[in-house]
Amino acid sequence: MQKILGISCFYHDSAAALLVGGKLVAAAQEERFSRLKHDPAFPAQAIQSCLDQAGLTLADIDAVVFYDKPLLKFERLLETFLAHAPFGLPAFCRAMPVWLKEKLLLKTVLRQELMALSGLAKTALPKLLFSQHHQAHAASAFYPSPFSRAAVLCLDGVGEWVSASIWLGENEQLTPLSEQHFPHSPGLLYSAFTSYCGFKVNSGEYKLMGLAPYGEPVYVDLIYQHLLTLHEDGSFVLNPDYFDFAVGKRMTSSKFHRLFGGQPRRADEPISQKQMDLARSIQQVIEDIVLKMAWHAKQLTGCQAVCLAGGVALNCVANGRLMREGPFKQVWIQPAAGDAGGAVGAAYLAWHQYAGQPRQLAAGAPDQMQGSYLGPEYSDAAIEQQLQAQQLSYVRLTDQELHPQVADLLANGKVVGWFQGRMEFGPRALGNRSILGDPRSPQMQSVLNLKIKNRESFRPFAPAVLQEMASRYFQLIGTSPYMLLCCQLRPELLLPLAEAAPVSSGFARLAEQRSTLPAITHVDLSARVQTVDASTNPRFHALLQAFYQQAGVAVLINTSFNVRGEPPVCSPKDAIEGFLATDMDVLVLGNYLLLKKNQPQAAIDRARAREFADD
Repeated sequence: MQKILGISCFYHDSAAALLVGGKLVAAAQEERFSRLKHDPAFPAQAIQSCLDQAGLTLADIDAVVFYDKPLLKFERLLETFLAHAPFGLPAFCRAMPVWLKEKLLLKTVLRQELMALSGLAKTALPKLLFSQHHQAHAASAFYPSPFSRAAVLCLDGVGEWVSASIWLGENEQLTPLSEQHFPHSPGLLYSAFTSYCGFKVNSGEYKLMGLAPYGEPVYVDLIYQHLLTLHEDGSFVLNPDYFDFAVGKRMTSSKFHRLFGGQPRRADEPISQKQMDLARSIQQVIEDIVLKMAWHAKQLTGCQAVCLAGGVALNCVANGRLMREGPFKQVWIQPAAGDAGGAVGAAYLAWHQYAGQPRQLAAGAPDQMQGSYLGPEYSDAAIEQQLQAQQLSYVRLTDQELHPQVADLLANGKVVGWFQGRMEFGPRALGNRSILGDPRSPQMQSVLNLKIKNRESFRPFAPAVLQEMASRYFQLIGTSPYMLLCCQLRPELLLPLAEAAPVSSGFARLAEQRSTLPAITHVDLSARVQTVDASTNPRFHALLQAFYQQAGVAVLINTSFNVRGEPPVCSPKDAIEGFLATDMDVLVLGNYLLLKKNQPQAAIDRARAREFADD
């Protein structure tokens, strides 16, 4: 068994990952091709992309591994509905048609989809295997990591039954040590507050985390008194009276609403200090859970290193506290920590557990994720074909010309769409499908939020920094290649206002300039850092070097190249449409450079009309 395809789908953020000879050669999310954010559909296009990148067909694959065991999940749903009878009947009636038609017969559905994708007969399909959900998360965290032995923490909403787990990883072995079961879930707890504060579950958690520094932890005691009992080992028990996610249509109950003084905020209502304080409070509680669980994992394993996966592992503020205050000397986080990463873990499980292959650490590499640059890339010919088809104005530059010119445009306040090489796997833009800006500009945060990204003005932007110069700007322990750690700026970058008590509150604090890099400094003087290594992404590293030579700062704003609720761009066509439809000034596709001011107005009008029609 040499070629293994892992897949995750039908619940949230479908994806595919391909392992060849134990090496991860490709991974991609279905949303990037379908253009439907968090697309849960069967990942046919993602699978085809992975196969194309490796020069394979499905007939060449030895096994397809699904990241979940549907019968166990069905068992959990039935037991939950019965435990809440008769109140669980409406939820039972909503869920059963889908389960009986698709999910309960998942093996048949998967085979049908694979046959439709490949044209193969049923008897010619690869072997079909299944892993457990948290087992796939643990595998995605440990096997690609740089450690031969490590504790593994998995925290999410819920898999089949498990919502949080601790594992011991030793070479190719993964041993479960501790589990927390539904409905007592750290992910669902955080999502309940996400929903109550008026954001969408499974996508608004980032917003809640970004909102937290504007508030005060005034509700922490209330949460501990009424909502959950937290134990020293990080396990906890939720009070079911306050939640409705088990069998209801809502995340929170009327008792929850009375406790916090009102109905959930509607999405179209202004954000108040109450939501800011709630965000800050639940953020502190989640950090408490993560730290207690980490200390317990240290006691169970004695390991010096820890690996993280699951949706809660995308909470970079909690990760930063774990790095600073936790018991481990080294922390490694799966860059696609959510459900998409389950495809990676499922493939690795088949390689090590089913095929019995030994684990080999990546020699000379920080890990086996290849910087998470695992998606498709596009040739110069493919890029130029798109540019000519739309009759756009462009120039093609050499590397020696490109990086200084783009650095100069950035230093003069231009917003640049930067499209290079292989697409990132996971939720973070890491310099290949990015929008870039000058972090020194006090106006850049609002320009990007309101004119380019069309998102809430309070949301901060992350910095990308030359890895070898990161310590000049940030109080970062180690490196942060996947933009999954928050840390404080260096004191010497802060302005006098930042060191004094805030002179304003709420969103009025957005107007306060706190550092010499205001566009990437959050109101709590933190930043979600990406360190850029020359060996992992030489082109992005070269651009940062050119900007440093031009502006004297080795930092750029780096945010994902997407607009209006869409997933990040995948193809040159996606990038061109995003560039033309927004107020972006510059687009760089490989070595092709486009200036907005030189583009035909008809092309801009068409792109903006499409965006308006899709909104």
